[in-house]
Amino acid sequence: MDQFERQHPIGSKPRLAFAILLYTACRREDATRLGPQHIRDGRLRYVQAKNEHRKPISVDVPVFPDLAEAIAALPSSHLTFLVTEYGKPFSTAGFGNRFREWCDQAGLPHCSAHGLRKATAARLAERGCTPHEIMAVTGHQTLEEVERYTREAQRAGLADSAWERFAAGRRGPTSEAGSGPTSAKGLPKLKKNAPVALPRGIEPLFSP
Repeated sequence: MDQFERQHPIGSKPRLAFAILLYTACRREDATRLGPQHIRDGRLRYVQAKNEHRKPISVDVPVFPDLAEAIAALPSSHLTFLVTEYGKPFSTAGFGNRFREWCDQAGLPHCSAHGLRKATAARLAERGCTPHEIMAVTGHQTLEEVERYTREAQRAGLADSAWERFAAGRRGPTSEAGSGPTSAKGLPKLKKNAPVALPRGIEPLFSP
């Protein structure tokens, strides 16, 4: 995401598209329909395009400052923030292809517009948001998909907690103080002597 922003500065169409996708967690079909009329009193309100005729989902989120900045830097006189070079709204497929080109220009051939929706959900989970809070932003209808983001985001923290507990375990009756799998050393101390995986194998970490 930082790489994309370096390639496409504030005031450019790619950066506006990036901000819309990242700071609303909307899908491509919603990004192509959002416009000034959807913002009121500092909030973005719209009905998701997906299932809008069967089971419509309304989204009501605050306009994030970075999104407000991107919109102000490229004001629109149309009903949509994003328009083609001919002043027409993007089709969903056309927008996806165009965003693919913008990613390629930034040296990101493995990234896509949909990836930003996932990135937003992951960031919210990493910052401790509950699944229901994330659903309020993304508009997901079930907890299953959102809980996956939450579990993945919590994995690193849970691993740290697990090793803290492991490191704090009692020493066995015949073990030396601070040695072996029941070491009483705290995790920060253990990290200083942790092995480093190099291309040729596991080697000790030496201080400079």
